[in-house]
Formats: sequence, C-alpha cells, structure tokens
Amino acid sequence: MSSSSQTNDLKNRIIFTIFILAVYRFGTFVPIPGIDPEQLQTMMSGNQKGLLGMFNVFSGGAVSRMAIFALGIMPYISSSIIVQLLTGVSDYFKNLKAQGETGRAKITQITRYGTVILATIQGYGLSVGLQSSADLVINPGSFFTVTAVSTIVAGTMFLMWLGEQITQRGIGNGISLIIFAGIVAEIPRALVTTFELGRTGAVSTIMIIGIFVLLVATIMFIVFMERALRKILINYPKRQMGNKMYGGESSHLPLKINQAGVIPAIFASALLLLPVTFSNFSFSDNDAFLNLSSYFTQGQPLYMLLYASGIIFFTFFYTSITFNPTETADNLRKYGGFVPGIRPGENTAIYIDKIVTKLTTIGAIYLTLVCLMPEFLIANYPIPFYLGGTSILIVVVVAIDTVTQIQTRLMSSQYEQLIKKTKFGK
Repeated sequence: MSSSSQTNDLKNRIIFTIFILAVYRFGTFVPIPGIDPEQLQTMMSGNQKGLLGMFNVFSGGAVSRMAIFALGIMPYISSSIIVQLLTGVSDYFKNLKAQGETGRAKITQITRYGTVILATIQGYGLSVGLQSSADLVINPGSFFTVTAVSTIVAGTMFLMWLGEQITQRGIGNGISLIIFAGIVAEIPRALVTTFELGRTGAVSTIMIIGIFVLLVATIMFIVFMERALRKILINYPKRQMGNKMYGGESSHLPLKINQAGVIPAIFASALLLLPVTFSNFSFSDNDAFLNLSSYFTQGQPLYMLLYASGIIFFTFFYTSITFNPTETADNLRKYGGFVPGIRPGENTAIYIDKIVTKLTTIGAIYLTLVCLMPEFLIANYPIPFYLGGTSILIVVVVAIDTVTQIQTRLMSSQYEQLIKKTKFGK
C-alpha cells in the first residue's frame, strides 16, 4: 500500500468515525414514545445526582431526554467486564480464550447475549420507574412497558453495533469514543451552566476561577500519569549462525502505571450510587431505605470511603485479570530474553509481579485522587456532573489513546515512504 493510499485510508477512517458519532448524537435526541416532555423536564431538573446523573454523563444527556439511547453503552461495558472477569476465574472461559480466534468469536457472542439480558433488565427497571412518577407517562400500562423496553434494548444493541463499526472501520476504540463523544458534547452546556451560576451569584467568581485552575491541573496530572511508564530492561543473548553473530540486543518491557484504565471508577460509581437511583425513581417509599440512601450521596464520608475502596479493589482485580506476569515471563524465556540479574522463568515472574503490584498501588491512588477531589465540589456547589473527575478521566484517556493510534498510522506511512526512497536511491 502506497503512502498516499495509506493517508487516504486514515482520512476515510476519521471521516467514517465522525459520521458514526454524529449518528449516535442524533439518537440521543430521539425520545422514547409515550413520555410527557414537560413532566420529564420538571423531574430531571431535580434529579441529577446519583447513578441517574452518572448514566446521564455516559449517555451524552440521553437520560435527561429519555431518548432511545438512555442506557448508553453501559450494558455492553458491564457484560464485557463480567465476561473478562469470568475468563480469569472460570475454566470454561479460560479454555475459550486459549482457542484463539474461534474462542474470541464465542466470547464476543456471549458478551452480546449478556448485553441483551442486562439491557432488558435495566430497561424494565427504567420503564417501571418512569410509570411510578406522576403524569410522566401519558398512558402507563403493559403496552408502554413492552414498547419502552423494546425501544431501549434496540437502541443499546444499535449503539453496540455502531461502536464495533468504529473499531473495525474507523479510528480508535469505538465503545470508548461513544462515551467520549457523549461527555464532550455536553461539556459546553456544563460550562454555560457554571458561568450562569457565577452571574446569578450562586457561585463566586473566585470559586469559578479556582474550578478551572483545578480542571487544568487535573488534566495535566492525568496526562502525566497515563504517559508514565516503568521500563524493565530485557537482554537477548548472542547467537552464532555460521560465520555471523546474531542477537545481543537490549529492549524494554514497558509497564503502565494505570493498566486498568477508567473501569474501576465506572464500576465503583455504579455500585455505590444504586441506592440513590432507587430513591430517585421512587422504587421505594420506605423511610429506612431513604435514610440509608442519603449516606450514598456526594460528599458523605461513608460514600467517599466506599468509593475509594471500590476504586482500589477494582484496580487491583482488573489488572490481575488483564496482565499475567507468569505468561509474560514464559514468553520472554521462549524468545531467549532475560532480565539482567534475574533467573528466567519463575524468578522473572515474581520480579515482574512485584513491580506490577507497586505500579498498581500508585495507579489506584492516582485514580482515587482524580475521582474523589471533584466530588467534594459537586457535593457542596451546584457544579454540573460533566466537570467531575470520572468524566475528565474518560475524556483525557480516550483522547490520548485515539491520538496515539493516529500518530502510529502516520508514522507507519512515513516509514514505508522512507524505505521506498532508500531502495530507489541505491
């Protein structure tokens, strides 16, 4: 493939990605049939905290409009994580993973089935919650429930398909880019809301300046931590083949500080904010339940403690599933590589595991700081959820990964062009 054709391919991939994201944004404005828009606006104006607000962030505002993409891509993400976790603890899923391409196709199929099941359960819960709110549904009943659940499940599956199309024919990870697009699209509205709060005196000018300084500092901190690597020196022995010597090179095994990405923050938020969601949707009128759910709101000490614990737990758990030091050590030994001063095999695996444990500890602390610091501002001031730590983390991490992929493709194109010039020059 020529350099010009590779450049055109990259351009086409970027245009295709933008087109798919535009289709997604259009879908966030298509409402579920049978809902009174005025009553919906009234209800949503006072219910932007808890999991409802979190889902609204991940769905690009589709929840506040009760659109066909109200659940966003979260059922697919939840199903993917469950399957990946099962891959680490279930012999059946371990065997599938070991089967190569055939096993991966089977795992993908199971993930899709899991998405349908989760979307159906969450869609049913959402439809029941909508009907429990007075005058929100024009004609409540079984027909609305079936219509709403069918629409929501179809929207989620279509969104999953869009994400897969971006991954295959576009640029970047499709699922991550869909979440990224939803958050970025709502950030201007969040900024306008923040400035309006300053104009009306609800938030002081000094506080708004402080928020933006903290925002910039958080972004810089995230970029630094996501780019940070711990490089382990790997040596390869010299080998003589005939009259020539081969090998003897040195390379590095790069290990990221945060190998779990944004998954720990997403799951910890979803689990802890579930009681608030039940009270928001009026699933329970029990006073004891409502009092308990009040402890799971932003700024409460119990919420902060459990949120931090959840992030740390999921960081270690997800890293242990996605990175295997023993497998890495075996691969190094297979290709003749070794860490200077460390015996190949089990000792190398133990050495790598110690380093990964230290890096994961630093990564867990980093994720906890980024996600918890803005929570205090959201809890004490009327600041939009889109300026929260989890939102910023997703936007920055996805942007870094996408730009890296674009740069990799451009460097590949330039490298091929350089090789051809060298050949023609001889």
